[in-house]
Amino acid sequence: MKFPYGISDFRQVIGEGYYFVDRSAHIHTLEEMGKHVLFLRPRRFGKSLLLSMLENYYDVARAGEFEQLFGRLAIGQNPTPLHSQYLVMRWDFSVVDPQGSPEQVKQALHNHINNAVKAFVLWYQDYLPDAIDINPDDAIASFEAVLPVVKKRGHRFYLLIDEYDNFANEVLMGSGPGGRERYEALLYGDGLLKTLFKVVKSAAAGRGLERVFITGVSPVALSDATSGYNVAKHISFEPALHALCGFWEAEVAETLDEIASECGYPPERAAEALATMRSFYNGYAFTYDARDLIYNPMLALYYFDHFQRHCEAPRAMLDSNFASDRAKIAYVAGLSDGRALILDALEEKSLISIRQLEDRFGVAEMLTPSQDRTFMASLLYYLGVLTLGAGETELGKLTLRVPNLVVRKLYVERLRDLLLPDRRQHDAVFLAAETLYQHGDLQPVCDFVEQRLFPVLDNRDYRWASEMTLKTTFLTLLFDDTFYIVDSETSLARRYADLTLIVRPEMRQYQLLDLLLEFKLVKLKEAGITGEAAREMDRHALAALPAVQARLAEARLQLQRYRTALEASYGATLRLRTYAVVGLGFERLIWDEVAAQEAPGQQPAAMA
Repeated sequence: MKFPYGISDFRQVIGEGYYFVDRSAHIHTLEEMGKHVLFLRPRRFGKSLLLSMLENYYDVARAGEFEQLFGRLAIGQNPTPLHSQYLVMRWDFSVVDPQGSPEQVKQALHNHINNAVKAFVLWYQDYLPDAIDINPDDAIASFEAVLPVVKKRGHRFYLLIDEYDNFANEVLMGSGPGGRERYEALLYGDGLLKTLFKVVKSAAAGRGLERVFITGVSPVALSDATSGYNVAKHISFEPALHALCGFWEAEVAETLDEIASECGYPPERAAEALATMRSFYNGYAFTYDARDLIYNPMLALYYFDHFQRHCEAPRAMLDSNFASDRAKIAYVAGLSDGRALILDALEEKSLISIRQLEDRFGVAEMLTPSQDRTFMASLLYYLGVLTLGAGETELGKLTLRVPNLVVRKLYVERLRDLLLPDRRQHDAVFLAAETLYQHGDLQPVCDFVEQRLFPVLDNRDYRWASEMTLKTTFLTLLFDDTFYIVDSETSLARRYADLTLIVRPEMRQYQLLDLLLEFKLVKLKEAGITGEAAREMDRHALAALPAVQARLAEARLQLQRYRTALEASYGATLRLRTYAVVGLGFERLIWDEVAAQEAPGQQPAAMA
């Protein structure tokens, strides 16, 4: 197999025999959805390849290649009457440079539309022998010049628009000074992009344009362009199109089986790879009643390609091409109460709930520092760093959650930057964590939390302090997806373990420990001491406090149950060490390593 990582040209994928997961049968559904449709998915989810497939399917000039391109696909076996019936023009706003002055950005957009018109005229010169005037200073006039010629010759016209919201996304991601002014010049008042969408709407009203298919990431620009183009049907939540862009697990499993066989591995090696991919890449739901979840297709291809070429999994599970996604979480974290939402996303015990997903908001709302929770969570959903949860709350609210481990890594990195803005401290974190990973010594991590993190947690944080807050702090410091599958609120023995770090199957060649941590919190008032007293007492004296002893006993009992469940799942490969950690307010930490088969009522053997 050849994997088309980074290739979005359908003719190249099919013609050169690249791996292709067939979604062509969905063309029937897409035609039934309407003549003007908008389809949203996160970036790098295969939208451009989808548009390329549609372009080749409907192009009248490629009718002679139809059997070659589609004969082995589902749509080739059962084509719609509209195949090979259109003159197709395609705009891709992702290639329009959003930098420079408003006038420079406008000219870049003019140039792109004009180039698309020129390519259209050249490609269809046998179908459109009439002269078409290209206005270098007015691409809208150039596009309008095409319409009467197409209509006169009796042809059908299909317009494909890729990444319609690219300009809004660039503003969101902080595309440099003047981003807002550039965007407003394009979409406010008589802005070029707003006028362009007005013309598209007009062209479809009996002037020769029959169908329009638009893709994008979010509905950010819809509010600003709505008066210009308010006829598109939003089809992103249609159950029948859930997997239009994305892979089912059965497809991933079949591919891994084939790669493992090529590498000479037994079937269990493919099963291990599938378990890893499930944790890191699966988990997306794009319809409200989704029963089966979707894998990110680009990340899956990244894994497949590396696995096939090297017969081993990539060490870095997050493809470097997704690094820019960190800006999405950074944007929300910078909003009023955005940090609280980031914390809630990491604290998985309860899903994030909102009244509904916002489906239209403009750049003015996007750049407002104070936003409500519904806006922030909706934006994170469209950007692909939250996804629909399992159903609704008892009050009918929608639930959202972090889809998988690669996305959780983005949250962890942002929270780490918020807690430790001096990046020189990150090296100290990694050294402390490595001591735990290799030797099972939790003390360096606890020292770091006490000395570096507790002092930066203000009174507001302390007021809402909970075991979840403590767990999230350790998750932020210990998260390492190169060697571990890191999970919080892991379902074990019908309960939920606070934090587990299980060595990735392909990393068991290294001397790394599997880790299980359970957290408890004792507030200072409950312990009957002040913060100053807590800071002065040694750890043995703190461990002897009745409230602390009670929490340690609870944690030890839970850890024994979880250990039994983990050992049953992983067998002899597990090198498990378990820890009970009690936070005494946001002042001190007391921890105990709990040995296997330790009696529930036994006192801690060694308190650090």
